[in-house]
This record gives sequence, C-alpha cells and structure tokens, in this order.
Amino acid sequence: MYNIAEKTFKEALKHAQNVEIYIQREKTLEVDIQRDRIDLAKEQHLTGLGLRVIEDKRMGFSYTTDMNRIEDAIEAAVFNMRANEADENFKFSKPSHYPHVKKIYDKSFHDLEVADVHEFAERMINTVFDEGCEPTSGGFTASHLQTFLLNSNGVETEYKSTGFSAHISVNAKENNFKSTAYESDASCLMSLEPEKISQAACKIAKNSIGGERVETDDMSILLDYHAINGILATFTSAINADNVQRGRSYLRDKIGEEVANPGMNIYDDGRITGGLYSAPIDDEGTPSQRTPIIEKGILKNFIYDLYTASKGKVESTGNGMRSSFSSIPTVLTTNIILDFQDKIKIEDIRRGMLVTDVLGAHTANPISGDFSLEANNPFFIENGEIKYPIKKAMISGNLFNILKQIKMIDSRIRQIGTFITPRILIETIRVIGG
Repeated sequence: MYNIAEKTFKEALKHAQNVEIYIQREKTLEVDIQRDRIDLAKEQHLTGLGLRVIEDKRMGFSYTTDMNRIEDAIEAAVFNMRANEADENFKFSKPSHYPHVKKIYDKSFHDLEVADVHEFAERMINTVFDEGCEPTSGGFTASHLQTFLLNSNGVETEYKSTGFSAHISVNAKENNFKSTAYESDASCLMSLEPEKISQAACKIAKNSIGGERVETDDMSILLDYHAINGILATFTSAINADNVQRGRSYLRDKIGEEVANPGMNIYDDGRITGGLYSAPIDDEGTPSQRTPIIEKGILKNFIYDLYTASKGKVESTGNGMRSSFSSIPTVLTTNIILDFQDKIKIEDIRRGMLVTDVLGAHTANPISGDFSLEANNPFFIENGEIKYPIKKAMISGNLFNILKQIKMIDSRIRQIGTFITPRILIETIRVIGG
C-alpha cells in the first residue's frame, strides 16, 4: 500500500499544497442464512483509495478502487476543491504518538476459508433445531482490514484489524402459539461461539410464547444489552460536536451541568482493549484517546473531529471516522463505556418489565430526546423474579430525563454496537399496554 500511496501523494502535490491519502485493503468472508439453508457463502477482496486535497482553504475529495486510474482521482479531487467554498477549518492531522491498542487483530483470520464460515453457519442452524426452534435468517461475517494514512503534514501510519460477527433470528412454536427472537454477537477476535448465540435466541423465543397483557402504567424497566443500544443511540447524536454546533443537540449549552445520575460516568474510548471500534488512530490520523463525556453525572465534553474542533477552538478527540475509503471523515463515537459507582440486583426490582430489545429506535427525536418504542420480547418482573412474557407493550419517555434515573444491574459487561455496558435499570418510565 505504501507504494500506491507514495505515487499518488507525489502526483497530487503537483496540484495542491496539502494532500491526504487514505487506503483500505479488505478481505471478507461472509455467509447468509435464509430459513434452514445457507443461501450464500462468498469471499471478497477490495482495495480502495480516498484522496483529499486542500489549497487556499478549499478542500476536494475523490476516491477510486482502480489503482490504474490514480490520475483521474487526482483530477476529480482538484476539480472539487476549486469548485468548493473556502473554509478555514479544513485541516489534516499532524504527527503524534499513537497508542498501542491490544486485541483488535487476530492472525488466525488468515487460516479461515469459505468452508469454515459455512461450517460456522451450519452449527448455528443445527443448534436452533436441537433447541426445538426454527431458524428464519442469520449470517456470519469475518473480515480483515489494513488501513494506511499519509498526509503532507508528515503523518504516515498504518494498522491492521479483524472483525467477526454473527446473528440469528428464530421462531418458537407451542400448540397454536408462536414467538420470535433475535441474538447477535461480535468480536475483534475469532472467539464467537455459534452454539451459544443460537441457544440464547431460542431461549428468548421459547420463553416468549404465549404472554399476558399488561396495563398502562409507570414502572421500572430493566434494559437488556440490545435494548440499551437502541434507546441510547440518541445520546450519541447529542454529544456529536457537529450537531452541537448546528444547534441540533439538547446538550449544546449544558457543559458543566448535571445531566445524569451522579453515580454514573460515560466515556468514549477508542483505545480500549478489544473494543469493536478501537484503533490506534481515527480515520484522520489523530491518536485515539479516552474522552470523559459525563463524570459523576456532570457533562464534561463533546466528541470532535478535526473540522469541528477547529470551529470550536478545541482539540480533536479522535472521533473523525469514515464509513469507508469512499467517504470523508465525520464525527462518530468509538466505544461508549457506561460506568457506575453503585449497582443493584435484579432481586431489588419490586415491579417492572424486562425489555430484551426495542423496535423503532430510529424514530426517537434526536434533539428533544423524546421516544416511543415497541418493546421486543418483554417480560414482567415481580419481586425480582421474571414471572411471564408480555404480549405487547410500548415504552414512552425522554432520554435526557431517564439519564438521571439510570442505575447498573449487577450483570456482566458486554458490547453491543458502540455501547460497552452492564444491564441497566430505569427507575420509572411509562409503559403502554397492548
């Protein structure tokens, strides 16, 4: 990748004062499950180059997957640069010390073949049948990514990472009743256990068969890991500096104020060992770091890339991220850690509802924090005991209000999506019965 980057870099410097080369080389092994069959198993290889140029405070961008058409990509980037408006906040990263991030690369990936991912999927399917359920869909993906970044400020860095993810959806039937459930898992290491993923999905599905109605009322809500990821997605929008600067965040003027439970801390940490979004650098070349967002309930920071940091007259927090080489960096979270001073046991819940997952998280208002979501696979809790499944229920509330009520349930720490968290309890929220 260095030779490609150097060639592009030297040629681009003939047309612009500031140049950044971003290259990704990816290998992916993937298998899809449709009902009880493996629908597709494939291996893909892709190399892509993203090019940014800056001159006279104007920036241009282009990308290519054809390394024989580098000159066309340079021409396109320069054309875009000249057509864009000047903005003094366009920046490239500068050389720095980069942290060593552990357990984000598993060399055993290189021993995998399509037959191995096929076998993984078969084990998930077979376990579903062994548990007395039916698979409806699923999949397994293993990927290896090499990332290289070079810019005219003297930054030259690269790293490699791996990712493994699996998911399964199942049906469970008993007499005339049917229920569905979903489970997934992901890791930077090849540590996933297909049997456990399928067993977890089947357990939820079987326990959800039948169900009783619940009356509309205020009660405590125990959020499982997938539900946390859905409900707290709005929070990541609120701490995004781009939304803050555009006036699209409820938290925009609340730095230094108490916005959450005083016993709770929230961090964005791009260097945590084994984090799904950990790396030594962000996608602009800024070193990854641990950024305190909330400490003892007090809002401390937002997250920034280089552009929003320049606008805000602060330093980047290492949150300039790209979806791929084909896009420019934007502000995104890495790994969001929820840390609590105190914890309670499920036995302490007198009356409440366990919510396994939620539907409709994308409909939550990202500015006000208001939401009304369907509870997926909910269960009624009484005196710390899960009594029975609930047929249908909605939960309605405001994210920024419930942040002040959140408590940690004594449970294992798990990462689903961007959130690394235990199960959590919301003391009081509106439950709308079906």
